[in-house]
Amino acid sequence: MKDQRKIHPVVLSGGAGVRLWPMSRERFPKQLLALISDRSMIQETARRVSDAGRFAPPLVICNEEHRFVIAEQLRQIGSGPAGIILEPVGRNTAAAVTVAALQIAAREPEALMLVLPADHLIRDEPAFRAAVERAAAAAESGHLVTFGIVPTAPETGYGYIRRGAPLAGMDGVFWVAAFVEKPSRDKAQTYIDAGDHVWNSGMFLFPVAKVLAELERFVPAVVDACRRALAGAATDLDFCRLEAAAFAEAPSISIDYAVMERTDAAVVVPAEIGWTDVGAWSALWEIGAKDGNGNVEIGDVLSRDSRNCYIRSEGMLTTAVGLDDTVVVVTEDAVMVAARDKVGEIKGLVEELKRRGRDEPVNHRKVHRPWGFYQSLHAGDRFQVKRLTVNPGAKLSLQLHYHRAEHWVVVNGTALVTRGDEQVLLRENESMFIPLGTPHRLENPGRVPLNLIEVQSGAYLGEDDIVRLGDTYGRA
Repeated sequence: MKDQRKIHPVVLSGGAGVRLWPMSRERFPKQLLALISDRSMIQETARRVSDAGRFAPPLVICNEEHRFVIAEQLRQIGSGPAGIILEPVGRNTAAAVTVAALQIAAREPEALMLVLPADHLIRDEPAFRAAVERAAAAAESGHLVTFGIVPTAPETGYGYIRRGAPLAGMDGVFWVAAFVEKPSRDKAQTYIDAGDHVWNSGMFLFPVAKVLAELERFVPAVVDACRRALAGAATDLDFCRLEAAAFAEAPSISIDYAVMERTDAAVVVPAEIGWTDVGAWSALWEIGAKDGNGNVEIGDVLSRDSRNCYIRSEGMLTTAVGLDDTVVVVTEDAVMVAARDKVGEIKGLVEELKRRGRDEPVNHRKVHRPWGFYQSLHAGDRFQVKRLTVNPGAKLSLQLHYHRAEHWVVVNGTALVTRGDEQVLLRENESMFIPLGTPHRLENPGRVPLNLIEVQSGAYLGEDDIVRLGDTYGRA
């Protein structure tokens, strides 16, 4: 019996998830959030393909800004990635698939690659594994496989695939007859009534040699740019940093448009796997556990005389009276209220906030860094107060500021502070002042998290007033 090829998962972790604002933001988007379980969505995706007997360690393609959080989240679940490739700029899925295929093919030319968006929910994992095995058999024979979700409603937010004849000798695999753009509701209902259409999930299983050949055939400019970006890539700690100028020259096109709609090797595996593309708050209402009034309530929430609502608080008490079909999401620094059938318009709301120069579309008050996180507590004229939490053994960069001074007060834990030519060990309730322009560094030499209060004062308090003189994380 021929040995099975190990499947190489490729996790695509791009996008900002703006329709899930205010929880999802550019620098901490939905795939990094625990929206459905106590694990983030990227953790759930990696865990789903963690069987070392069948799957290789995952290869992650992500935004540079998210690299340390992703690495830490995968470490937390014991899913060491095969690599984390950093995109200097978004170029859609064709370029991401190309880079991953080139990287995998360099080690294993006959490999199979399973392309998975990082932000999908799959509730029936045995059915998912069965669908992957059907797809792997088709890919072994040289086909490019897409996964089609058996529709449960006439959804207008998904593209559809019309399946053709069965693939000979392959149970549960069909030729792709056509890809269909997002339809009207009436048209979507005709697809469901016909019984030969499935939702386009955006998940794929490819033999790397075949998909590279088809990419070369249809979009050679994408392949050329990706080859040059990999050839000029730099290793940055555990990350592969693509050469920015070359990668930026790759045409921005999806793998569907680039290859799947043009190749004669496309097949589809219809699947009933409890799949949801968690793209809007309405999707989380649909899959959430509802009370007797149809409400999904998460966090410190109390409602009265309200029906079919999604109410979520990430902190403060949130109350509602007399609401119907409404979404309410409360974070530390923003409240979002929308009719449940209008949540798709949140994207326009976020764009307007960005035009107004607001920071809320980009950052949470809690900002993650490779050494831990900081949290803005209060700000005023020429001053700002933050909480800093430094992980055991971690250290900030050796740095200085031209426009601000800082005062550190240790709340708990132990801090090793470099200030100019001196080093001082600070313990609970001890403090130190860092004058403007003085090189300094903060470290946690202990075995428990270090928490301290930082008071900044000066003419300019922006995060770009940091001159890094040395850095453990390659940011200097």
